[in-house]
Order: sequence, then C-alpha cells, then structure tokens
Amino acid sequence: MAEFEKDSLEEIEDELVVIVTDEDGNEFYYREEMIIPVDGKKFAILIPLHNDDECEDESCDCCDGDDTDVFVARIDIDESGEEVYVDPTDEEFDAVLNAYEEAVEDDEA
Repeated sequence: MAEFEKDSLEEIEDELVVIVTDEDGNEFYYREEMIIPVDGKKFAILIPLHNDDECEDESCDCCDGDDTDVFVARIDIDESGEEVYVDPTDEEFDAVLNAYEEAVEDDEA
C-alpha cells in the first residue's frame, strides 16, 4: 500500500475500510457507510474512498463526494469465520435498495 494511502486510512480509523481487489489485482478502498439487514442477511452500503492526490484533472467530478457511486455488498462468512463481501443477487440488491430508501425516508421525517 502506498504511503499516502496509509496516511488516509489512519485518518478514518474509526470507520471500517473495505479493500476490494479486481481481476487485475488493483485494490480499491471503500468506507462502510451502513449495514442493512434484509431477510436474515447483512448487506453493506460501500462508498469509495478517493485520494485527492490521485486526480490530476481539476475539472473532473471523481473526487468531490456529490456524485459518488455507492456499492452494495452482501456480507457472508467464509469457512475460516471471516467476513467476506460479495455481490448480491439482483433480487437482493432490489430488496436492499428498498430498505435503504425506507431508512432514508424515516431519517428525513
């Protein structure tokens, strides 16, 4: 992990940081925003962590939190008892989205 990434992670140590590795071995860092239980399973709402140093194009929107892509992951337990984050099914995703929208509406009321 690059030094700037370690520094950034230390600043948010109170929050859970999830590291996702793609097929090419690239690591992406996400902050676990919320856990939503649906049908006896736990789902995490993940928000990408951006390092402002990564972006050299000041006109882009990649680092300003307004248009941030949010990801949903199902939290499973692997054979060693560790939590793993996996893609939900389409039906699970829809159910989590509905539960999230209800939670946001309740907070706004």
